[in-house]
Amino acid sequence: MKIGISSNGNDLLHLFAPNFGRCSYFIIYDSSSKQIVKAYRNTAQNAAGGAGIQASQSMVDNQVDIVIVPQMGPNAWNVLQNTGISIYSGINGTIQENIDAFIKGKLIEMTTAGGRGMGRGMDRGIDRGIDRGD
Repeated sequence: MKIGISSNGNDLLHLFAPNFGRCSYFIIYDSSSKQIVKAYRNTAQNAAGGAGIQASQSMVDNQVDIVIVPQMGPNAWNVLQNTGISIYSGINGTIQENIDAFIKGKLIEMTTAGGRGMGRGMDRGIDRGIDRGD
């Protein structure tokens, strides 16, 4: 199984990145061989818009089976869901700790867009007590 993970660096000892679309690196890990297949810079990191969509498309292009992320906006979510890629909410820690947690069944599969936040202030009206009429 190929696992895609947002990272702050290019190896398993780096920390899990707090934002999928704006992370510095992506790690593609093969759970069968227990090795990194690919580690590469996120070219969408500084994009003016659509970073999450570009990041999701990168996961599709690398044929991952699952993605471990801290959060995910609805547009990025749709890209992955439409291609059958499962999305799991990661934990604070290193890339290796997230892989281990997934393998041990300790990560939760995300069933809706979101996660620990939505980035760029999206959906924070509720957190601030603002009545949006939802």
